[in-house]
Amino acid sequence: MPKSRIRKKDEFTPPPAKKAANISLTAGRSWVAPLMLALFLIGLAWIVVFYVTTGDLPVQSLGNWNIVVGFGFIAAGFVVSTQWK
Repeated sequence: MPKSRIRKKDEFTPPPAKKAANISLTAGRSWVAPLMLALFLIGLAWIVVFYVTTGDLPVQSLGNWNIVVGFGFIAAGFVVSTQWK
């Protein structure tokens, strides 16, 4: 039986190390968290004031639509939250 040839294997050389990128989490997005929280709180306060005053405030002419306005503020807070990094 003939003997098979032994192939030389190249020595392993690790790939060059990658430089870590500096990521700034607050650059240009510092307005997102305060605005998001403000919208949440305004929406919550709008709904609470509507229920506590039995529909007289914040806008009496809107009637039960005040609840929709409050949830609109809260929904806007969720929309703004998608910009948070």
